[in-house]
Amino acid sequence: MDYPHGKDGADYDVAEAINQLTDGWKNAMGVTLVKATGSEVIAEITVGAAHLQPLGVVHGGVYSGLIETVASVGAAVWAMQIGKFAVGLENHTSFLRAVRGGTLRAIGKPLVRGQNTHVWEGEVRDDRERLVATGRVRLMLLDRDAALAGEKVTVKT
Repeated sequence: MDYPHGKDGADYDVAEAINQLTDGWKNAMGVTLVKATGSEVIAEITVGAAHLQPLGVVHGGVYSGLIETVASVGAAVWAMQIGKFAVGLENHTSFLRAVRGGTLRAIGKPLVRGQNTHVWEGEVRDDRERLVATGRVRLMLLDRDAALAGEKVTVKT
């Protein structure tokens, strides 16, 4: 997914295109991107049985995954403008409130967007607008010809 020449990734919304990509975790968890630009990413998930841990509340990995998703997508949208890919290096997520059901909405915004690294901040709110998790993700931008886990970097469509 490349930008038309001269398009500013900060404003170019590619949520629908990304929703169509093959992504095992995103699809398995039922994550839908509502907005995806280089300045803000919004994703939603409807809580189901697959999201719950044995006590019947949302598993912390769901919150971490949502925050990783909004950060990674935002950094990737930005990185595409300069011919690079983004991968997460570090994810620190704090769980603030237990949730048993409903819809979760994650919003990610950049704190730092450099040529080689980004730092994005995310928050997750429940359908009553209560803050349930926050996080920060550090990402590395890779050149298009870079190797990742022993293979050339590609986006699976």
